Amino acid sequence: MSLQKHPFHLVDASAWPLFAAFGAFSATFGGVNYFHGFEGGGITLIIGLIMICYSMFVWWRDVIREATFEGHHTKQVQTGLKYGMYLFVVSEVMFFFAFFWAFFHSSLSPTVEIGAVWPAPGIQVLNAWHIPFVNTIILLTSGVTVTWTHRAIVQGLKKQTIVSLILTILWGAAFTGFQVLEYLEAPFSINDGIYGSTFFMATGFHGFHILIGSIFLFVCLIRAMKDHFNKYHHFGFEAAAIYWHFVDVVWLFLFVAVYWWGGL
Repeated sequence: MSLQKHPFHLVDASAWPLFAAFGAFSATFGGVNYFHGFEGGGITLIIGLIMICYSMFVWWRDVIREATFEGHHTKQVQTGLKYGMYLFVVSEVMFFFAFFWAFFHSSLSPTVEIGAVWPAPGIQVLNAWHIPFVNTIILLTSGVTVTWTHRAIVQGLKKQTIVSLILTILWGAAFTGFQVLEYLEAPFSINDGIYGSTFFMATGFHGFHILIGSIFLFVCLIRAMKDHFNKYHHFGFEAAAIYWHFVDVVWLFLFVAVYWWGGL
């Protein structure tokens, strides 16, 4: 048996990519059928979503095991994972760019079908300085606490790591709660023309990213309690922090463009 002569991790064969692909296919196929009213579409959609969630859990469990207990995530492997995370963020930038494009395309040159004005007649926009401004303060504060977490991990301060992570998760929960309240009290819906469509698609997907980021950080909290992170090995948290800072920046653009400028 020859010893490995390189610092890279050649992963073992896994069934989870194929399982996740079947889940994604089932969710897409079931979703389309559900939206068109076909029988069994809803069940297929739910099964597909369950398969995706399960594959996420077991697949990332294996990655954590490889990184923390089997020692496969060398410095070179961690560098590769960071590049992968940065590329993922770039793809997310393109994702939100599409929503901003739709919003500015419709607002800078409103068509005659909506009265050639923006927002369209009958749309009562939300006050940017109420809940949206509060959520801006919340997210900016959460960016500070997640940076505090990173510094605490690097310095080996476990108590500060846990406290700052808990605070960040609470800020994320507060943001989600305020956004749900905003949606419940909004005087328009996603069906109210192009303004409602672009508003709820952009802010709704951002809210979904906040929810995913909060789960991401919660998993990091559990791992921090189990001493999975140290000064030289904490990419799991770094990935969560990169993701969280990204949604912070997107929210600033949403606040300025959609809530403030879009409601003038």
